[in-house]
This record gives sequence, C-alpha cells and structure tokens, in this order.
Amino acid sequence: QVQLVESGGGSVQPGGSLRLSCAASRAIIRWLCMGWFRQSPGKEREGVALIDNYGITNYADSVKGRLTISKDNAKNTLYLQMNSLKPEDTAMYYCAADPSCKITTMTFAHSPSWGQGTQVTVSS
Repeated sequence: QVQLVESGGGSVQPGGSLRLSCAASRAIIRWLCMGWFRQSPGKEREGVALIDNYGITNYADSVKGRLTISKDNAKNTLYLQMNSLKPEDTAMYYCAADPSCKITTMTFAHSPSWGQGTQVTVSS
C-alpha cells in the first residue's frame, strides 16, 4: 500500500484549466498503474484517466482531448492536466494506485490505494 495525497482542485469558469497532483508516500510509482477517478453527488464513481507502468494511457470518452494524465517518477507524483473544463466535469477527483491494472477497462487487479480526493467545480 502507498499513501496518496491529491491537491490542485478548485473553482473555475467553463473553458478554464486546472492541474491536479497526486503525491505518493513512497518512491514506487514507476512500477504502479495509477489513475484518476471522479464522483459527483448521486452518481457512481467513474474512471477518468489511467496510466500503466509502461506509460500507456486510456481516457474516458467524455474527457478525451481535454484532460491529460502523466507521471513524474522522480517526484513520485501523478498529474491530471485539465483544459477546456465543462460544468459536467464538476466532481470530487480521486487518484488511485495498484501494481496491476487492465488499461482498456480502467480497472485494477487488486485493492488499490486511494487518496482523500480534491474538489473540482466548474461554474460561471
């Protein structure tokens, strides 16, 4: 297990940008599959973006072309660059990490570690 701490959330207007960060407590993320998930009130948690230990990525259709996931192994940090934000992107965003995942379905093989979440609100 690894402890994860998200930051970077906030309130922006439609069309704005944010960059979320997820700092890991141990220097092991190069070997982990990591992802961003989000949940808004009354809805189920959904996968947003995933990156495996080879650097292969996958995105939910609703965010393709607007959100970019990346890892900085030297800083033990996962990022989510969010551009052209829409009101429907409003949610609590969580990062997660696991030694193994299925990139095509954005699912983890084991019980992943989760962060505490950071709120993103897109509103005019």
